[in-house]
Amino acid sequence: MDLAPYVENLRRELALAAQAGGADALALAERLVGPLESAARLALLEALSAAADEITRELAPGSVDVRLRGRDPDFVVTPPPTLPSAESDVIRDVNRSVGVGPAGGLPAESSPGVVAPPPVVPEGDEGRTSRLTLRVPEHLRPRIDEAADREGLSVNAWLVRAVGAALDPGAVPGNPACGESRQQGRRYSGWVR
Repeated sequence: MDLAPYVENLRRELALAAQAGGADALALAERLVGPLESAARLALLEALSAAADEITRELAPGSVDVRLRGRDPDFVVTPPPTLPSAESDVIRDVNRSVGVGPAGGLPAESSPGVVAPPPVVPEGDEGRTSRLTLRVPEHLRPRIDEAADREGLSVNAWLVRAVGAALDPGAVPGNPACGESRQQGRRYSGWVR
């Protein structure tokens, strides 16, 4: 996201306001323009970070992160957890070989209307986040980074998903214990508050 147009707009508005005050005000405004850019960028970044935190609370277990690329922020959206495609392919093949369809019933080709399972509704305050410092053995770190990259997730999002799947495998979308099938693309379904 390019912040330059917003900073330039603020700079233009300051110059217009200073023109009304005369030559002294205009000279003061010109001296303030340099530090104004840094202060404006910082204020915008703080506002964007606060907005990302609010969205993350509503999107949980997914998340939205703001990251800096050079001087401009980028948004990283992490969708709710799903199984990696390789695991999903194996589960689909096993289900197909034993005659189980996508919703845990008959195979899709033999059942005219497959009913999707009810959505998983988070209990309690699962939308809130907590900070934790995790130290992993040196040999695991590159494997964690590779797994997160392979799935297009940040390391934090990948770890949250892995911990969630380990603690409650039935509640992770895409897990066969949850009764869901492999998802194509990035389609979301469920309830929204």
